[in-house]
Amino acid sequence: MKIGIVNDMPMAVEALRRALLASDRHQVVWTAENGAVAVARAAENPPDLILMDLIMPVMDGVEATRRIMRTSPCNILVVTASVSGNSGKVFEAMGAGALDVVATPVMGGRNNGAMALLQKIDRIARISGKSAGPAAKPAATASPAQRREVEKHCLVAIGSSTGGPQALLRILRHLPADLRASVVVIQHMDEQFAGGLAEWLDNQVRIRVRVLENGERPRQGTVLIPATGNHVVMTPSNNLSYSADPRDNFYHPSVDVFFKSVARYWHGNCIGIILTGMGRDGAEGLLALRRNNHYSIAQDRESCVVYGMPKAAVEVGAVCEVLPLDAIGSRINELLNPQRGLCNHE
Repeated sequence: MKIGIVNDMPMAVEALRRALLASDRHQVVWTAENGAVAVARAAENPPDLILMDLIMPVMDGVEATRRIMRTSPCNILVVTASVSGNSGKVFEAMGAGALDVVATPVMGGRNNGAMALLQKIDRIARISGKSAGPAAKPAATASPAQRREVEKHCLVAIGSSTGGPQALLRILRHLPADLRASVVVIQHMDEQFAGGLAEWLDNQVRIRVRVLENGERPRQGTVLIPATGNHVVMTPSNNLSYSADPRDNFYHPSVDVFFKSVARYWHGNCIGIILTGMGRDGAEGLLALRRNNHYSIAQDRESCVVYGMPKAAVEVGAVCEVLPLDAIGSRINELLNPQRGLCNHE
């Protein structure tokens, strides 16, 4: 891949160069010392990928990402020394179109972060070209007692990727603290930053947002976000479990894997939602939910940062309703209204 590096620290630029030298598949085509220079160079010589720092003079990484995606869009990977204290900027940049985030590698030592960077770059290259297919799950049924309990409980299952953090914020702001449903979000994000996403959202919305703990059940009035590189699956007992399998699924965590497990194991009502993102992850899983008589929503093209995942879901016939981003939160509330009969709150 042709790569541009945007960073005002010479030591960081050199660390990124050395990391890229470990692979013969990548070439640094230009560097920029701030966001303003990056915007100009991206227009003059568009790369396949930009490694974007966040905190820089003249123009920071958030504004540079926003302008590049507007004038000369390309893949952007946020590279930051630490998410601590900068989580808002990380998720603003992702909302503006950055694909993902990774820690800046350092020079020297075995665990210098270079491998994580290269894995992230390779993943972006693959997403840009093709997507991985979903894997099948064995069918199972819940006990009568479990089924009676779950039938009183509605689950909102959301899948998102590129642009997801800002999209999630705009949806969750519509949901009350006493929402009569549980919410599980599968967001494509490096596990190092997932906890920061939960904290960032929790500080800005009324409903509680926190990291999903292995083995817990969905709970009403709470949004759960996974914080490992493993998939999340619904078990026959309606607990949520982290799983490394299927290992051949490219996305970790995968929206398809989670949605399909919900379609097989969850016996209550469910609203499945697919948001902005590159690739096709979630389309087959959302279709499985719809085939099990669950309601499904896709974000519309105009409000998506990348109209990939929702488009794929629409194409396979998985979507009951296509909505602009700012209408989705209100629609969730409408569907959860007991008078509409979607969810049983008795």
